[in-house]
Amino acid sequence: MSSVRLPDGTELHVEPGERARDVARRIGSRLARDAVAARVDGRLVDLEAPLDGAREFEVITRDSPEGLYVMRHSAAHVMAQAILELYPGSRLTIGPPVEDGFYYDIEVAGRITEEDLPRIEEKMREIVERDLPIRREEVSKEEAERLYSDNPYKLELIRDLEDGEISIYRQGDFYDLCRGPHVPSTGRIGAFKLQSVAGAYWRGDENNPMLTRIYGTAWPTEKQLKAYLRRLEEARARDHRRIGRELDLFTFSPDVGAGIPIFLPKGEMLRHLMESFVRRVQSRHGYEHVWTGNVVNEKLYARSGHLDHYRDAMFPPMKDGENVYRLKPMNCPSHMVLFNSRAHSYRDLPVRYAEFATLYRYEKSGELSGLTRVRALTQDDAHVFCTEEQVQEEFARALAIIREVLDTYGFTDYRVRLSLRDPDSSKYIADEEKWQRAEDALRRALDAAGISYEPVEGEAAFYGPKADFMAKDVLGREWQLSTIQVDFIQPGRLGCEYVGEDGEKHTPVLLHRAVTGTTERFMAVLIEHYAGAFPVWLAPVQAVVIPVADRHLEYAGIVSEKLGGAGVRVEVDDSPSTMQKKIRENARKKVPYLLVVGDAEAEAGSVNVRRRGQKEQEEMTVDGFAALVRSEVEEVLGPHGLHG
Repeated sequence: MSSVRLPDGTELHVEPGERARDVARRIGSRLARDAVAARVDGRLVDLEAPLDGAREFEVITRDSPEGLYVMRHSAAHVMAQAILELYPGSRLTIGPPVEDGFYYDIEVAGRITEEDLPRIEEKMREIVERDLPIRREEVSKEEAERLYSDNPYKLELIRDLEDGEISIYRQGDFYDLCRGPHVPSTGRIGAFKLQSVAGAYWRGDENNPMLTRIYGTAWPTEKQLKAYLRRLEEARARDHRRIGRELDLFTFSPDVGAGIPIFLPKGEMLRHLMESFVRRVQSRHGYEHVWTGNVVNEKLYARSGHLDHYRDAMFPPMKDGENVYRLKPMNCPSHMVLFNSRAHSYRDLPVRYAEFATLYRYEKSGELSGLTRVRALTQDDAHVFCTEEQVQEEFARALAIIREVLDTYGFTDYRVRLSLRDPDSSKYIADEEKWQRAEDALRRALDAAGISYEPVEGEAAFYGPKADFMAKDVLGREWQLSTIQVDFIQPGRLGCEYVGEDGEKHTPVLLHRAVTGTTERFMAVLIEHYAGAFPVWLAPVQAVVIPVADRHLEYAGIVSEKLGGAGVRVEVDDSPSTMQKKIRENARKKVPYLLVVGDAEAEAGSVNVRRRGQKEQEEMTVDGFAALVRSEVEEVLGPHGLHG
């Protein structure tokens, strides 16, 4: 007889041959009912897994993140089984769980459209009602190849596997190549819904066959599923692409090119306000703004390491005689050239360069999405050259900027992901000693700032570890916004030096820092966060003057000129529509204030103020309204607004 340790530290005796489900049942009947898998010695396993020799044991329930992952993985198998039953001859490829759901890529014998999803769902419900046991089988490579002799996709996957690490899962007559784990039976996958159909290249390679990808979601209960679908509806209502069109912020055109957003006047004003805000904050913290152009000699990227590690994300080269140029995909090498343009001593450090530069990255056309994934992006980028002893202080300074900016925008719920390299991956520059120093320096800086963080391997930049700030919007969706990176490698590759107190030359440490990441992506996040109803300080148009009749246009112009002179961003609606239609249209555009002017207002030198989202109206002098707007802006940004 052996024993296992439970999460609370309790030791539990385990009989020879006992399985995870048996121990879960001994712990409690309710726990066993909610169990979908187990964690044994840190590894997720099926409830049928034996516990012989196990030391640590934890029951995984359907409401936990791991439980949802397992349940959604099983839902993908149920969907695949339903499709094979409805579309015989179809070939399965891969079907993983993803955040909030699952998908499966299938070579369909026939054609599946959105209209077919209810039929597939109904077949899935039949399979769930059968409550088929889901069983794992270890198979040899030869057996796996025999099972999939008519499926080239699975055979390609099997070729990369070794004997002893291949398993399939069976449920009734259905089987699938899979590592697992899975729920005990098809009746345990909870509430589900199929959501959409898309095309996807096999293994993401556009040179491979196009497959049918079907997305779905699964939750423990119908109530949770309905709540999720309501959140999706709200997210669709906030879609930045739709709101961007309605508010005349930005557009895309094939005449300009895929993934290259072009901004209308209101969108450009929004960009200007966003960038001005960050510029003001970081200037106050000692950052100096620079400009390094849009095109760079390729040789610089060869020296920095970007050409080897970032080539696929760069636009094709442009040749000029013996020189080869690239559209700039990042700023750091150019900022290091700026640093090298002058001699530096330890007294000069830290040197803090910031730049709002438009960068160009050759994203695949199938991955482009509104403003969140573009090919032309403007980054609020900054680089700090400092000594190793200054890393902690400069990290704290960058952190203060990030906190001020995110708090001002209303992103107060965020966590930090410590993005580390994967030691087994070849995508990182090989320099063990410098990587270790960089990781140690970043951990010390996070600890000194009192920030809790989650280490994640494989998410580091190719030259150094990162602290990535993951913020939640009003819908609870998480976005990676800000980042601070520690780099001990690139400055040495590009010859950055300073003279230390000892009179010798030393290589500075480089901190890479972005507050909101890219203007375009952050604008998309803001549009959806606010649903287009921007706060007064950020609204491209803060007020629209609406004349009751054409004879009031002259007074409306006087009001607009006076407010504009007082710093209010104001427009006059001089369209031929009726007053009521003008009010409706401008309210739909979510302008913070509508100012209606008629005979009474013209005589009194006042405006009738209608606040966004409120039915009450208020009569104010023009100067009084200007003071109101100014006070609302100052309440958020301080007495100097965006110019302090």
